[in-house]
Amino acid sequence: PRLVVAVQAPAVDGKANSAVLKELSKAFEVRRRDVQIVFGEMVRDKRVVISGNADALAARFEALCGEPTLF
Repeated sequence: PRLVVAVQAPAVDGKANSAVLKELSKAFEVRRRDVQIVFGEMVRDKRVVISGNADALAARFEALCGEPTLF
């Protein structure tokens, strides 16, 4: 399963990565520091780790996998 995160920040000086992390933290309702890129900082496809309550995060992920929404 994957989520698509679209941001308008340019892929320069880590701005796009910061924007992705910010949007994921909003979408999963966690603090920004609880979201980390663990693979793919320099490429389009990324793997992230989100720290928090596993059950709540899994439920939120399921909800996000439905219809596309903007945050």
